[in-house]
Amino acid sequence: MKTVKFQMEELTCPSCIKKIEGVLSKQEGVSEVKVLFNSSKVKVIFDENLVSAENLASTIKKLGYQVLNRKIS
Repeated sequence: MKTVKFQMEELTCPSCIKKIEGVLSKQEGVSEVKVLFNSSKVKVIFDENLVSAENLASTIKKLGYQVLNRKIS
């Protein structure tokens, strides 16, 4: 399992959190998603054999949000 933290553009509303968490948590290989509203960060724990950090970032972008950078651990 790997963890990726995405720094997002400013998230402006609680519905943004629900939207991102809801879509990412349904992706195969994702075991946990946490969106930190105040710091505009998204933390995802995922199985790198089933999904990539690039795929997760692409999914976020498709929802209409900008990923500024990411850190994988």
